[in-house]
Amino acid sequence: MNAADVKRMARELGADLCGIATPERLDGAPKGYHPRDVLPSCRSVIAFACRFPAGALACASPVPYTRIRNTITPKLDMMALELCCRLEDAGLLAVPIPTNESEWDGQTGRWRSVVSLKHAAQAAGLGSIGRHSLLITPEFGSMVWLGAVLTEAELEPDPLLPSLCDGCGLCVAACPIHALEKQEMAQEACWNYAFGNDPEKRRWQISCHRCRDACPRNLGSRNADMKRERESDSHENL
Repeated sequence: MNAADVKRMARELGADLCGIATPERLDGAPKGYHPRDVLPSCRSVIAFACRFPAGALACASPVPYTRIRNTITPKLDMMALELCCRLEDAGLLAVPIPTNESEWDGQTGRWRSVVSLKHAAQAAGLGSIGRHSLLITPEFGSMVWLGAVLTEAELEPDPLLPSLCDGCGLCVAACPIHALEKQEMAQEACWNYAFGNDPEKRRWQISCHRCRDACPRNLGSRNADMKRERESDSHENL
């Protein structure tokens, strides 16, 4: 089993992007949140992504964005589980990292995934983390959701990408609650504002993604034509 085999399996399971990192590329992780803190025999981190339909950003209603997020999360978890099973069928130990599950890290006072998916994806060459704290990929911009698998298989890592964020600051200015003014996002302030129940509609929803909207790199090359068409329509309607 080599890196090409693993990427082929990930794509067969529905991944749009897949890359591989060595655990050492994540040596900057806080204590307890390194891949080897989870799987001591880990030799490779497999990171993958599914595209998040860009049309969600064009909607006046929060319902499509919320529904996409709530559907894509279990999809990625099932893909990770199935990839682990396929690796174990080949005699290679593997474990999935949950896509949307956090725990409180009392050492740093922040919520964390057991292994940071966006840092794993960056370490696997899928993209780079922007000022808004989201992963930006060349193909889909920030319109991706992430998954990962740790394995004892020693696989060839992918090259790292240069930063795709030029630090323009548009995301910082767009945040209605100033959650990005410091280098580390103010997690709870962001989550309390963006996620929650709408008392009028009596539903749970994601009501804010303005940092994603404001980013000039939010769509990527695969969505570039869509962006040009929307800009053209806007000009025609002036």
